[in-house]
Amino acid sequence: RSLRTLDLRGLPTWDAIVARVAEAARTAPEGAWIEGRGWHQEKWTAPPRPSVEGYPVRDALDAASAGHPVVLAHASGHGVIANGVALERAGIGDATPDPPGGRIVRDAAGRATGVLLENAENLVAEAMERERAGRPPEAVRAEVEADVERAGAACLARGVTSFQDAGSTFETVDVLKAMADAGRLPLRLWVMLLEPNDALERRMDAYRMIGYGNGFLTVRAIKKYMDGALGSRGAWMLEPYADRPDTSGMNVTPVAEIERTARLAADHGFQLCVHAIGDRANREVLDLYERVLGSLPDGRERRWRIEHAQHLSPADVPRFAELGVIASMQGIHCTSDGPWVVERIGERRAAEGAYAWRSLLDSGAVVSNGTDTPVESVDPIPNFRALVTRRMANGEAFHPEQRMTRMEALRASTLSAAYAASEDDVKGSLAPGKLADVVVLSRDILTVPDDDILDARVVYTVLGGRVAYESPGSAAKE
Repeated sequence: RSLRTLDLRGLPTWDAIVARVAEAARTAPEGAWIEGRGWHQEKWTAPPRPSVEGYPVRDALDAASAGHPVVLAHASGHGVIANGVALERAGIGDATPDPPGGRIVRDAAGRATGVLLENAENLVAEAMERERAGRPPEAVRAEVEADVERAGAACLARGVTSFQDAGSTFETVDVLKAMADAGRLPLRLWVMLLEPNDALERRMDAYRMIGYGNGFLTVRAIKKYMDGALGSRGAWMLEPYADRPDTSGMNVTPVAEIERTARLAADHGFQLCVHAIGDRANREVLDLYERVLGSLPDGRERRWRIEHAQHLSPADVPRFAELGVIASMQGIHCTSDGPWVVERIGERRAAEGAYAWRSLLDSGAVVSNGTDTPVESVDPIPNFRALVTRRMANGEAFHPEQRMTRMEALRASTLSAAYAASEDDVKGSLAPGKLADVVVLSRDILTVPDDDILDARVVYTVLGGRVAYESPGSAAKE
């Protein structure tokens, strides 16, 4: 879906984003929603004016959108800015109360600025879904199928043969299963269900599948969110933010609700994957996992995960290995976010536990590496470089003592990622009896100088022994 919306990553200012929206509004059908994703106020070359809490306000967006409802997602996915038309369609006014686990940002006069953080963004998403509900089911299905094919082609061109989908609905899985039946899935998918507990309890067994469609579709995990993101100050911290001492972030899903999910996962043979970025959120998840997994004879073998595990208290680092919990991390977040992390949480916390994959590995934990697309590019090569250099765009390394070796970084992206999906018996390394999924690169990323890693290009992507992608100019042979 992100590939058919406005890509706002890399635009240098709020004014540039407004101009992109104005351009889209000139050609969009009357009254159609305009969607975009990828803005990040900390990465702009100049702060927006006017602003509230560092965020832009919607006035310029209102003027540029020509009556269209507009919703632009933050790069993290944990907030949006919506224009006045979108707020009206969602029933959001200045007096609308903040929803649980979310916040409507308001100016000093109490006016809604258009910025909706964490669960507050669901108010606009639900308005969009209500309007989509009137579309013919076959049109919605065709749109999802086209999205899958377009995203799959982008993945294969970047050497991605398996994709871990961090949260889809039952309805989306229905489309994926039909595509698997028809042999139309472009790459292997491992899917986490993102559904309320009541729906999971009723339907999860019917959706559990392993290696369906000749090894192209597996559904045996559940996704939940403990907190938000650091960029939106929604990451749940043990101490207040250095740049906003009045907040320590937020818990977006009640702990008791996630614990019920954990019991369902344990009883029905699903892995549980909980988003946790802040050190408080990570501790809460580890405590919850200890309660549930500790009651199971095979608890350490369940391979439950914490998605991101970005900011940890040093006291919690060894608990991952002790509990058998996988740190499902993304190297690129370190180098992408590094320039503003210290401003958010201070130097001490940044040094002690920010993107602490070296400390986790040394403690015996399994660390897997992914891209977190569309928060960042789907390209794994920049992630690999981030793991081994931790070098930011300004050339400085963010706490280089936490770097991985080249082989550790390769393992994190291959065999450890397969282990994190309980698929290391068929994926993640080249061995007799495993799936013949192979990527050929133009450079040896284990030996080239650090500065040359990003020059590596995908020459061939081989899926099940078949060349699924070849770069222009290559001469692929079966």
